[in-house]
Amino acid sequence: MRALLDILAQVFRSIGANKLRSFLTMFGIAWGVASLLLLVGLGEGFRSGQRRGLAQLGTDVIMIWGGTIPAMPNQHTGMRPYKLTLDDADAIRTQAPHVRNATAFINRGDLKEVSEFSSSGGSVMGVEVNYPEVRHLPIAQGRFLNADDLAQRRMVVVLGQKNNKLLFPGRPSLGAFITINGYRFQVIGVAEKIGRGNNDGDNQRIYLPLSTMVELFPMTGDNIPEDSISSIQYQPLTPDMNETAKAEVHRIVGQRHGFDPNTKDAFDEWDTIKSERTVGLIFTAMDVFLGGVGIVTLALGAVGIINIMLVTVTERTKEIGLRKALGATSRSILTQFFLEGLLLTGMSGIIGILGAAGLMVVLRAGMGNNQMGFDPPRLVPWSAAMALGTLTLCGIVAGLYPAIQAANMEPVEALRKE
Repeated sequence: MRALLDILAQVFRSIGANKLRSFLTMFGIAWGVASLLLLVGLGEGFRSGQRRGLAQLGTDVIMIWGGTIPAMPNQHTGMRPYKLTLDDADAIRTQAPHVRNATAFINRGDLKEVSEFSSSGGSVMGVEVNYPEVRHLPIAQGRFLNADDLAQRRMVVVLGQKNNKLLFPGRPSLGAFITINGYRFQVIGVAEKIGRGNNDGDNQRIYLPLSTMVELFPMTGDNIPEDSISSIQYQPLTPDMNETAKAEVHRIVGQRHGFDPNTKDAFDEWDTIKSERTVGLIFTAMDVFLGGVGIVTLALGAVGIINIMLVTVTERTKEIGLRKALGATSRSILTQFFLEGLLLTGMSGIIGILGAAGLMVVLRAGMGNNQMGFDPPRLVPWSAAMALGTLTLCGIVAGLYPAIQAANMEPVEALRKE
């Protein structure tokens, strides 16, 4: 134990005797480690932000809208438009075994909402009771629509968070009344804020019973059914069954509207499950690339440490010869130079990891969680583990090779070296 402490003392004296060289060597390694962790952390921030953004829409949601039917496959002449209907939604719920939930709604942005205090122009949505089960819509005050509201076509609304502030600035809204294109509705609930940043589209909506919407504010246009709706949004039984569920929905819609369900151009849809997977693959590839770049950077830093240690061995050749002539063993010489290389690498890596973690904490405190599509970078455990593992390997190589060179010196030849 005493011998090991003496060797460590010699290692630190050697590092301290060449302060500038040691600093520059350690800075290169620390910079490489910090860069690796920051780049991977930024990538994970984007990945997390995208996931959070999709989660604001709902869980495992597939959205389908009315589309156009080409006269012939892969041709875009003589296109015939079609609208989805309430019967389509009912058919999907009863005839698609791999769909666990489906909801229909009408969305109109040309209606005028007025309270006794102010007015607003956000979109008005006629929705079903199960809308919050498919789409993300938490309620902050009051309640959401229920089955009686739809069955009795009640004149009630739920306000989005931003619309609540616009229509009732600084005043209570529950139980109050608004008019939509002259029709009087009572406020029964207020939704929580949805999304982050300045994206207030979802927060400027007003929700009323779909049955009331069909009666008072149906879809407008020429030659469309009376029960036309804007969209049907559904969830597969499990995320892995998204393609099976889509095939079933395509078959139902195609049969009901008289076209081949294999005509992909006839469907206007968005599969958020597929989008999330694609985003995940992109960021996984980015992480692999950045991890590879980081490993190469650390390997180059290890080469630099090997060069520095070889220079150190050359400079201290006579010292090594003298120590061996006085009885120092090859093992003690090897241990000293090995520990010196390992300590240089290890301390550099720890400084890099702590520096990156500190910078991420500062960025998180400064940015918060309000940036749309982007979360603050965070220290990813696997990247830190990879950095430590690579540093350990580099430190062993960087310390062992020069140490072997020093330990193999013959005392007489070392003393004669100029």
